[in-house]
Amino acid sequence: MKKLLLSAIFSLLYITSASADMGVNVGVSGSAGLFAASGKEELGTRVDGKGTEHGAASYGSVFAEITMADRLMIGIDYLPSALSTDTVESVRDIKAPGGNGAASANTGGENKIQIDFKDMTTGYVGVMITDNMYAKAGVVTVDVITNENLATGSAYGNKSMDGTMFGVGYHMARDNGIFFRFEGTYMDFDGVSATSTTDTTRKITLSNLDGVTGKISLGKSF
Repeated sequence: MKKLLLSAIFSLLYITSASADMGVNVGVSGSAGLFAASGKEELGTRVDGKGTEHGAASYGSVFAEITMADRLMIGIDYLPSALSTDTVESVRDIKAPGGNGAASANTGGENKIQIDFKDMTTGYVGVMITDNMYAKAGVVTVDVITNENLATGSAYGNKSMDGTMFGVGYHMARDNGIFFRFEGTYMDFDGVSATSTTDTTRKITLSNLDGVTGKISLGKSF
């Protein structure tokens, strides 16, 4: 997905490069938002656990844009650092076989899991609605790195998630090319599943991840 995303953006940049009204914007952004995620763990046909979590996140990113006639923006936004969740710990009963033909017994097992979201990249197109107000839409891709220590011995591989974003904002430009932006964005990611590397009947599914963010940007036009 990343190669397709970048290829599409660079193709648009190539097409717009023939315009005499083309400009370039570069800048940095700070964002903070609230996210909600729903997921479940399955063992065969049995759902072993499911739930919904909410959390806050803040992060910085860099962006570069091509502009046309001061109305159209085509750009890429990239997070150079990972977003890391807290480590979640839980104690659950697991079945342990009994000795000398005895029935299996329940023993306590501690599960720990922590997730990193890395290389989040957004390709977007924006349009100025007025001299200051703009709207934008795009696609997002991010690598999901799972760091788990499960009592069952299961482990899950890393995955990539794709999503869409929509935003509206306010753009203020100075005569020297410096500009400020205030933006609100909604992001919605597709679901993703991962199968245990030690037990193919065990699977975890992230069925929903979405959130709203507020962003402040500082940039320079050339």
